[in-house]
Amino acid sequence: MLNMYRSAPEILREIYGYDAFRPGQEAIINAVVEGRDCLVLMPTGGGKSLCYQIPAMVRPGVGIVVSPLIALMQDQVAALRQAGVAAAFLNSTVPWFEQGEIKDALIRGSLDLLYLAPERLLQEETLALLENAELALFAIDEAHCVSQWGHDFRQDYLGLNVLAQRFPAVPRMALTATADARTRGEIVNRLALKGPMRFVSSFDRPNIRYSVRIKDGAGKQLAAFLEEHRGEPGIVYCLSRRKVEETAEALRALGHDALPYHAGMASAQRATHQMRFLRQDGVVIVATVAFGMGIDKPDVRFVAHVDLPKSVEAYYQETGRAGRDGEPAEAWMVYGLQDVVRLRQMVEQSAADDQHKRIERSKLDALLGWCEVTACRRAALLRYFGDEPPAECGNCDVCLAPPKTWDGTVEAQKLMSCIVRTGQRFGAAHVIDVLRGRDTPKVRQHRHAELSTFGIGADLTDTQWRSLLRQLVARGYVDSDPGRYGALTLARSARPLLRGEVAVTLREETKLARSKKKPATTNRDHGFQIGATDEPLWEALRECRLRLADQAGLPPYVVFHDATLREFVRLRPASLDAMLRVHGVGQSKLERYGEEFLAVLAEHPQHSAGSTSPAA
Repeated sequence: MLNMYRSAPEILREIYGYDAFRPGQEAIINAVVEGRDCLVLMPTGGGKSLCYQIPAMVRPGVGIVVSPLIALMQDQVAALRQAGVAAAFLNSTVPWFEQGEIKDALIRGSLDLLYLAPERLLQEETLALLENAELALFAIDEAHCVSQWGHDFRQDYLGLNVLAQRFPAVPRMALTATADARTRGEIVNRLALKGPMRFVSSFDRPNIRYSVRIKDGAGKQLAAFLEEHRGEPGIVYCLSRRKVEETAEALRALGHDALPYHAGMASAQRATHQMRFLRQDGVVIVATVAFGMGIDKPDVRFVAHVDLPKSVEAYYQETGRAGRDGEPAEAWMVYGLQDVVRLRQMVEQSAADDQHKRIERSKLDALLGWCEVTACRRAALLRYFGDEPPAECGNCDVCLAPPKTWDGTVEAQKLMSCIVRTGQRFGAAHVIDVLRGRDTPKVRQHRHAELSTFGIGADLTDTQWRSLLRQLVARGYVDSDPGRYGALTLARSARPLLRGEVAVTLREETKLARSKKKPATTNRDHGFQIGATDEPLWEALRECRLRLADQAGLPPYVVFHDATLREFVRLRPASLDAMLRVHGVGQSKLERYGEEFLAVLAEHPQHSAGSTSPAA
């Protein structure tokens, strides 16, 4: 585009093919165009990238985008070039002669946007190069990486405050999808933003259904969940590399196109698996948290966790990779007490200082509490981030199938008494054996059949006792000491409950069937669904998109998103002018692909009944 100084709404329509900004975007864009520093918190899929891409085209000069991952740079630059924007990236994958051409274009002012990794930007050679170019702005993406308390901390981000010293007249914006109040303050201070305008969008992702289940054969539970998403792209997160490999192999045996991804694999294999996930339909990536940040794939239909994440922030960041196109998606998780023990052990064995460990423990406790909520799960998630939640969302497991509750005060007292009388040095299995009155070798060895608590819990099953214990741990009454193999101990807050001064209401452990109701849609899809008579056209459009994407070496969604193809089916445009009015079709893409898709539409004429075509 080369900085033609058009207005932001004109660029939105002509380049991106959208008629209106999403909530919050226009105010951010105007602030940056005016030269203000900004802190932008916007959920994944909310349209953060437009908030710096459009100002870079409106303001004179080139916009410099700081991005932590090569994959993200490549995807965004490919999409921008398809839209007719002069964009480039500099990293280790670019041949040296091409790097020279990009640097020359930067100095000549022939670029709208240039993407750089923080370590590349901080090299003196790069800083000197930028000092000889006209700069429109600096956009620091994934800015939460600056937080030393965060789940994605990156050392190189700490050096980005040099931009305030070397380029004081260039506006800077820090963007992220995940930051609590402490992290927001860190971002502003560490990046030395000057009187920044703060834009905090709602954290709500209404198109994502949140579901949490207790582990009861995680492999079978995952298989049942994925059966409802067969042929759809998604991500499955596991805690360990070995579990990633085992889970991917098990899913392949069930007929899923599942690929492993973790840091122990060769980098070339990881890159191949990531590229297949991005460019092919229906691929499921089974990964550790090494996978995900910067993955700009809009049509991920589910994110599943078969192990507990480390914090609410990590969970929100990971599940936020689902449904970025606004279409229905699911965030599904199973967890058990053993997950808690393992994660706490990882915290205690880490090299972090005591303050960092305390913060990590508190974050894990907050996630546990969220897992065990008995009211709307979405509301609890939004409250964690200081957002205004609805009373209930109608699109989480708690709203769709409200859990039964019961007064567990007496049973909790029995459990805690047993923990005390066994010396606060045994794990869950032995304490439950004592409660249920089992004659085991360990019970005999420690003469625990002589305790007053032996057998007083025979009326509850192992599953019920584990459920009660898990909820007491989540609520901070009982601790599981990872340094002593999960030995159960009472927290200070347990004393009032043990004395009967407070009561505790708990979830009832039940075998809940999954709701067959489809996840909610947002108003962006206008409620239009592909019917049986539309299926041949829908598949033909998808095949056309895949063919064009393969020819260009691009992911299919870079050609057109699913939402745009759905609009083709709904509106049946019969001319280029009519196609240009479709959401997501800009001038450059119209020139590249319009005739191809018009030919497909012409081969599948609209049935006379219910025609809504705006054909020109």
